[in-house]
Amino acid sequence: MNLYFRLLVFMIRVRFRSRLSMWDTSTVSFRVNPADLDVQRHMNNGRYLTLMDLGRMDLMLRSGFWKKVTDQGWYPVIAGQSITYRRSLTLWQKFELSSRVIGHDERWIYMEQVFRVGEKVYADAVIRARFLRRSGGSVDIDEILALAGPVPEDVQVPGWVIDWNESASQHSREL
Repeated sequence: MNLYFRLLVFMIRVRFRSRLSMWDTSTVSFRVNPADLDVQRHMNNGRYLTLMDLGRMDLMLRSGFWKKVTDQGWYPVIAGQSITYRRSLTLWQKFELSSRVIGHDERWIYMEQVFRVGEKVYADAVIRARFLRRSGGSVDIDEILALAGPVPEDVQVPGWVIDWNESASQHSREL
């Protein structure tokens, strides 16, 4: 129930926020509530992933990209992620989640998402995503980029992300 309430508040708040480009950084503020805690009394590791969904939605909604995608009959899926927890978020602590696209290759869109309290990083993650068609099959990266607009020159996948993706892909093939 808590997640539905948080989603409702989020959907109302996003309507009043400034517009972004798909290539901008979205920043959303949250506060740790009792339902976010695990038995150690800090934010549960799974809750970070749930809130990352909202961070990505904020970017897509505020940029208008969500409407473009859904008008095409597409939807995003996360196919891989890596998150590093650096510090614990505790009850009632306010924090910000920043989300931005860091690049693409011939198959994936890559995003970085960072949890901060002030200037301190509490957790950071990288995700790889694809878009699928409701009618079946994957959406070609060129079609996605045509909807998103020109990619700024400074948006390039860092080498370590390419290495991470290759390593994760190799591991999947070995299973």
